[in-house]
Amino acid sequence: MKKPLTLLAVALLCVSCAPASNTATAPAASTSQPTASAPVSLSANSGPQAPGGTIPATIGITWDQASKDQAVEVAGKAMADFARPTVEEKQWANDLARWLTPQATADYSAVDPSNIPVSRVTDPATLSVDEANGFGVMAAVPTNAGTYTVQLLRTGKDAPWKVNRLTPPSS
Repeated sequence: MKKPLTLLAVALLCVSCAPASNTATAPAASTSQPTASAPVSLSANSGPQAPGGTIPATIGITWDQASKDQAVEVAGKAMADFARPTVEEKQWANDLARWLTPQATADYSAVDPSNIPVSRVTDPATLSVDEANGFGVMAAVPTNAGTYTVQLLRTGKDAPWKVNRLTPPSS
């Protein structure tokens, strides 16, 4: 009689220690789509992200004379540092880098200045301003090898202008 009681005690102990299984039936599959509990918006104050479908490119940066003057100055100085084909490569790259974006610094670091056809800036730069874009501007810089186009970028109203590309004349 001890053996059946021992087996019964062991069986009860095992059943009481074992994790309970989920015996609830799974809910029936629903064909209805879930609904959002609130309207979806990724913008501040739950307003539409782009009223009317467009976002102004300036996003708070407007053009003023100081911004234009700074862009003209940087374009001219960068072009002057670029237009030095007789300068040693390392010195040329280091001098030019102060005016460049990080991407342009990488792009121009392998340039051999002796291959540059321009040796001097002949007149001040002129800007082609897009009033809707306060982050970028194109400058035309006259040189002894023709007019170069200089693309300038900035990251904010008080951020310095940086040259992203110096494009030689097309002809």
